[in-house]
Amino acid sequence: MNQPLSVMEAEKGVVVVSEATCEEVIDRASSFTAVESVFAAMARGDAYNFPVVREAIGHADALYGFKSGFDRAGMSLGVKSGGYWPGNVNLGIPNHQSTVFLFDPDTGRLKAMVGGNYLTAVRTAASSAVSINHLARKDAKVLGMVGAGHQSKFQLRAAADQRDFEKVVAWNPHPEMLPGLKAVADELGLPFESVEREELCAQADVIITITSAFEALLMKEWIKPGTHIACMGTDTKGKQEVDTALVESATLFTDEIVQSITIGENQHAIESGAISESDITPIGDVINGKHPGRSHADEITLFDGTGVGLQDLAVASVAVDLALEKDQAQHVSL
Repeated sequence: MNQPLSVMEAEKGVVVVSEATCEEVIDRASSFTAVESVFAAMARGDAYNFPVVREAIGHADALYGFKSGFDRAGMSLGVKSGGYWPGNVNLGIPNHQSTVFLFDPDTGRLKAMVGGNYLTAVRTAASSAVSINHLARKDAKVLGMVGAGHQSKFQLRAAADQRDFEKVVAWNPHPEMLPGLKAVADELGLPFESVEREELCAQADVIITITSAFEALLMKEWIKPGTHIACMGTDTKGKQEVDTALVESATLFTDEIVQSITIGENQHAIESGAISESDITPIGDVINGKHPGRSHADEITLFDGTGVGLQDLAVASVAVDLALEKDQAQHVSL
């Protein structure tokens, strides 16, 4: 991952990998491996994220920010710059816009510029997939999807790689968006049913929440024993997808504890005193074998996927390596 550029390659200039090329060279398997590896590196102390900058810019209702970090194991150094423009949907372009900049950790020179929109989608889906792989029951048969936006389709495909699901049940606050998710289920050969939230929880063995909600959508009393929940939408202060009582009752895992308790799903339970920081385990500890993960069949596990900069850097680094290998990268001189 993120191999040093040869002198000859560096002399060609900065590597540019387009959105289209990212879609060609990065698949679900490569993004899963990159994200799992960087979570493991974070837990070992070999990689760390820098403080996140995220601000409302006072124009176009946009949120803009930077996520950055350094992975000593993978030698990835860089920053993802981007944010959320809600009006983009009316322009026919994704609301989320981002670009990843990678630097040579030995010299500080700009190494690559990589389109970040597709990579953000696949790395977010890979994150929940890693949690399902390590925490969900092996006999999980029903997948519940809460949310039906652009990201939900990536989530569904990635989740289907991890367990032999037999059915998908889904709910979205705007039901007219569900046919798009059903089309993905049809593509995967999975029966699809639109249900209310309480029924979704009664059926699902694995639930993925991927919304922009600022209130609890799922309640503790609805969740059946043995469920694994991946909360993937809460990445900003004030956002919330599940009941605080549910968080308090579950065994908690996350990508990064600092983000989880400040901008992630666990922020509300922390603020209320329902849980403490020590109640949350980095998923990397499970990957590295330091924590057993699920301890019994009836345990409710919850993964708080806040989205860390190192995920972006890891997947972007793989995209650069593969684009160069396949002669699909461009070079520019600055």
